Amino acid sequence: MERCGREAGYDGDNQAVKVVRRVRRIVKLVGFGLMVAAISQEMSKPEDQRTWHGKVFGLVPYDFRPPTWERFRAAYWNPDDQRLFTDRVFGVGWAINFYRAKQFLEETFETLMGEVRPEPERTPERRRAAR
Repeated sequence: MERCGREAGYDGDNQAVKVVRRVRRIVKLVGFGLMVAAISQEMSKPEDQRTWHGKVFGLVPYDFRPPTWERFRAAYWNPDDQRLFTDRVFGVGWAINFYRAKQFLEETFETLMGEVRPEPERTPERRRAAR
């Protein structure tokens, strides 16, 4: 019997779901491994030299100090920082500087669309003239 309609693509969809699940699982394992590496890096230091923030393998930032509003703002909305990806406030990895992301999106929009001019205000006289 021939398969048709919704059932025809089910095997392909199922394979895509399996791939996404595998990728998620790998990302979680890598994240967990980096967290363990960061904690073990701090635990290997003498107790008076532990800062609980730094970089794993000199590349991936980590910070296990209690978050503060200043660090939160510096990571997620910082007009003074030109980086798009900043150090995370708590945990392992990077945060997104949404101020910089907003600038990138505005610049890209202006490049693609040109300068955006506001529409003239529609006064009652203009409405009558448009009819």
